[in-house]
Amino acid sequence: MTDFAIELAGISKRFGAVQANRDVTMHIAKGSIHGIIGENGAGKSTLMSILYGYYQADEGSIRVHGREARIRNSQEAIRLGIGMVHQHFMLVDTFTVLENIVLGAEGGLLLKQGLEQARAHLLQLNRDYSLEVDPDALVGELGVGLQQRVEILKALYRGADVLILDEPTAVLTPQEADHLFCILRALREQGKTVILITHKLREVMDITDAVSVMRAGTVVGNVRTADVDKEKLADLMVGRKVSLKVDKAERTPGAAVLEVRGLSLTDARGVKLLDGLDFQVRAGEIVGIAGVSGNGQSELLEVLAGMVEPTSGEIRYHGKDLLQEKSSQPRAALYRQKGIAHVPEDRSREGLVKSFPMFENAILGYHNDKTISRRGLFSRQALLARTRDFIRQFDIRPDNAQLRVGLLSGGNQQKVVLAREIHANPDLLLIGQPTRGVDIGAIEFIHRRLVELRDAGKAILLVSVELEEILALSDRILVMAGGQISGEVAAKEADTVSLGLLMGGHKQ
Repeated sequence: MTDFAIELAGISKRFGAVQANRDVTMHIAKGSIHGIIGENGAGKSTLMSILYGYYQADEGSIRVHGREARIRNSQEAIRLGIGMVHQHFMLVDTFTVLENIVLGAEGGLLLKQGLEQARAHLLQLNRDYSLEVDPDALVGELGVGLQQRVEILKALYRGADVLILDEPTAVLTPQEADHLFCILRALREQGKTVILITHKLREVMDITDAVSVMRAGTVVGNVRTADVDKEKLADLMVGRKVSLKVDKAERTPGAAVLEVRGLSLTDARGVKLLDGLDFQVRAGEIVGIAGVSGNGQSELLEVLAGMVEPTSGEIRYHGKDLLQEKSSQPRAALYRQKGIAHVPEDRSREGLVKSFPMFENAILGYHNDKTISRRGLFSRQALLARTRDFIRQFDIRPDNAQLRVGLLSGGNQQKVVLAREIHANPDLLLIGQPTRGVDIGAIEFIHRRLVELRDAGKAILLVSVELEEILALSDRILVMAGGQISGEVAAKEADTVSLGLLMGGHKQ
């Protein structure tokens, strides 16, 4: 028997003109947490999809626990003890946790008997790995952190010895990520093998035993985590020196572009989601909003972007209250015309149409632009030219303007949204989670572009659950807790301890 749970040798995979994997060789030790890192589009998810049976390799071989395996579909992967938790969860919202876990593995004709056996097994798994999930809870009512635990339970219930997690912390708060890592360590202690696809170097250093670095479809390094640091991994990922620090000079902000006064939002149940917010964002500054996810930041962005009508308050833009303006078109469209751009937190749901090609997504919200349309008819050549310009400026991969945007990696999808909104030359940029699911090279690029916009006199309101990002980019930091602003701190005077207290609801 081998000491390796998984051995990949010479794996290659091509999709048309795109070479996703090229001669990949990788050995993953039993009972370890093995990180796979690389830029967006480096071939990480494709490689793991081959291991899980979604794709078939064009060349190469796979060995599972020392035995050669031909994995033609996910059912064969599961029979071999391989489970996968995808970045976008594969759950039925209207089913309970228990029903989701047994779906497809009901255990015979008598569903009741199968459910009773599954409940006992599920409770044991809950205890063994401290997953803390209620079997009878509706999945659609759970937060993303708990939904992810349901996916892990589903894989363990099916007997997974090797668990693949694809960007597992992309949608988690820092606290949820810490709990996930406790679960992964427990899995390792029980002899399970964990493969972690990620771009977050801090997580790699904290949780993994070994790391494989991929670039342009190939493996450029297999290293023990203890033998490297974040800077070395970043250089391997990108193929050049990467600055992990945001360089920005001190700025003197100009006049207020956005002024929010007494802004409140109450939902249909009478719950106050926003409670009397007062703040301003001036030209030439980045104001960061910090807070644990679910404390009103998302609703604030939606109100300011014109997607949701507030219950009360004022939104003054260049001195005029936007809420008093009458228009036959939706508020979101009116705000865009006035120079308010919006990069939504959830690019898949609110920023893109994944079934559309890249060149059509590149004009969403700006389709009345006279440079690309005349009398309601679009110039295909103008759309393609604009998108190719975006591809060049933002290094979007692959460089095919006609490719369906849903086929791009998450980070490259984010670049499409950013390129579209920045191209509009807005006076005010509302940006939510700018680097969610984005690799280190793209993070460096996005941060640099945001600082350039600030230096060009633009007003930027930034929402991020990444405290490091808020601290690095912001000139001023507002902290939200319970739908209120619990404090304001100058970025150069802020630290994670003081921000953490404010995030917990302690008033300044």
